[in-house]
Amino acid sequence: MANITAQMVKELREATDAPMMDCKKALVESNGDFDKAVEFLRKSGMAKVAKKGDRIANEGLVEIAINSDFKSGTVAEINSETDFVAKNETFQSLVKEATTYFHSSSFVSIDEAHNGSYGTSTFGEYFTTATSKIGEKIVSRRFAKLTGDLVNGYAHSNGKVAVIIAIETNVADSLRDFAKDIAMHAAAMKPKYLNGSEIPEDIIAKEKEIASELLRKEGKSEAMFEKIMPGKIKKFIEDNTLVGQKFVKNDKLSVEQALNDAAKSAGGKAKLVGYVRYELGEGIEKKTGLSFAEEVAAATK
Repeated sequence: MANITAQMVKELREATDAPMMDCKKALVESNGDFDKAVEFLRKSGMAKVAKKGDRIANEGLVEIAINSDFKSGTVAEINSETDFVAKNETFQSLVKEATTYFHSSSFVSIDEAHNGSYGTSTFGEYFTTATSKIGEKIVSRRFAKLTGDLVNGYAHSNGKVAVIIAIETNVADSLRDFAKDIAMHAAAMKPKYLNGSEIPEDIIAKEKEIASELLRKEGKSEAMFEKIMPGKIKKFIEDNTLVGQKFVKNDKLSVEQALNDAAKSAGGKAKLVGYVRYELGEGIEKKTGLSFAEEVAAATK
């Protein structure tokens, strides 16, 4: 007998729009074979012709949860198909509930979290039941956690961008508000990396290749490349890292310099050691056909 997980039930429900318990029964009857489970549901009349699984959920909300002692934080993304559902209070409450659950658990992946106990069932089963009446494909997509001497974050009011950061410091209480300012900076300025050491070597190599080509077009000699290249790579690292970017609240200083000054003023030291930025729908394939709203309109004609 195959082990039927909450994630398997969730995926079958998304693909067929059949009730949760029927999906579980179909998987049991088919010994976990997804295609046979779909066939089972179709034969029983449970599977709908318009499958949610064929649609793309790239709207929704990103949210954060910060522990009361500011020692840990979580950022999460829950997707819906339309912005209309993202504005629904029931959906918004579910996003907050899911983020809080991820934050308070020891899980580090969505699959683990979905299979974790929640009330009288698993969180995956609870989530599927809670979203079953919405009528759209709802996906609990991802979450990330940070811990440290000081963790704070920022979620933009539109629910489309959220950031958490971690700071190593001996003056954490004095830097809480400043840490939020750094998170707000990251939300607006989109640094790809925390610092230069996080930039993959192939990215630096590609940047050098691009810079070399531009220098050739400018008529610079190969002998000049070695003198010019370090400066160009330094500028690239500054522009693409959180510590290196010019701080939005004082563009005469980098974020790292501004943090050092703030910590020094408080009588201590500080270093940025963690950074996660979620932007809603990033990395998700965009819809190329009818939107969900257009599908509904077409179906009513």
